[in-house]
Amino acid sequence: MLNLFVERQRRVNMRAVSLRGVPPARLRLGQDLVSISRLRAAVERHPEGFQARVFTPAEWQACERRADRWAALASRFAAKEAALKALGTGWGRGASFTDVEVTGGGRTAPHLRLRGVAARLARSLRLDLEVGLSHDGDLALAVVLAWPHAAS
Repeated sequence: MLNLFVERQRRVNMRAVSLRGVPPARLRLGQDLVSISRLRAAVERHPEGFQARVFTPAEWQACERRADRWAALASRFAAKEAALKALGTGWGRGASFTDVEVTGGGRTAPHLRLRGVAARLARSLRLDLEVGLSHDGDLALAVVLAWPHAAS
């Protein structure tokens, strides 16, 4: 299953951007793996606080309607962690989880919308980011690839 995901993401991402000519040392990778049941337990223990601190209202609403709600939320949580790792910061160094919003997913390709500290950091480093999401069983996975803007 993971191989199918990787191949699908490779085809989708390579259509969107060509990495030819980008030295490998300039590429940044962030990844995170989340236990779906642990995320669910954390949300259920502190529903309003956790929701407001971690997810944007748009993310919460998009996942609420899904049959795989908890897996979708866990994937988004993993994407936030992975994006902050790819940017070279953690959530504790000025950037908050809500600075990274995941849009799409499910039947459409997921995308990252950055704001606040995360957006300023990506701009200052001149980085573009792409995200891949997956989940299976009790695990949700996100991988974020960041690379320098193409010269314009």
